[in-house]
Amino acid sequence: MPRESRIEYAGALYHVLNRGNYRQELFTVHGAGASFEQTLYEACDRFGWRVHAFVLMSNHYHLCVETLDANLAVGMQWLQSTFANRFNRFMHERGHVFQGRYRALLIEQGDSLLRVVNYIHLNPVRAGIEQVETLERYTKSSFPRFFTRKRPACLVNVDWLSLAGNLRTTKALADTEDS
Repeated sequence: MPRESRIEYAGALYHVLNRGNYRQELFTVHGAGASFEQTLYEACDRFGWRVHAFVLMSNHYHLCVETLDANLAVGMQWLQSTFANRFNRFMHERGHVFQGRYRALLIEQGDSLLRVVNYIHLNPVRAGIEQVETLERYTKSSFPRFFTRKRPACLVNVDWLSLAGNLRTTKALADTEDS
């Protein structure tokens, strides 16, 4: 039975997730989280993606990605295989790093985007790793990146801040919104 085709179109929003093969812990390995994050930013540059949120948990990840072109499948293939190659090289291993085909759930524009971003950012709280008050310290997430001037141009918050009550980035951080 053939795989179901992905729905792809320009401007699509996705909640993308996958977990480590055999539910193995990936992002607890020193440097793995930073490597995945860097690879994600490289994928954004290559494929013109915008990232609204991401979180890396011990054995899985969540992304909220907007594709400006209909290229989720090719971009995810590049992201996961590039990270897997880097991870295996570092660990002196071979084989699959991820459990299988990633899940990509299409998100409707509007309130659904805000719900997914909140779900992603609050994952460490639900897992008991952080408290809401200390969530800014969870470094394997896009959440603390929004509190700094230096963040990749592909990491955006304008859309979901607007949905959260016409909120805007503070004046001190607004410079990164325009770049």
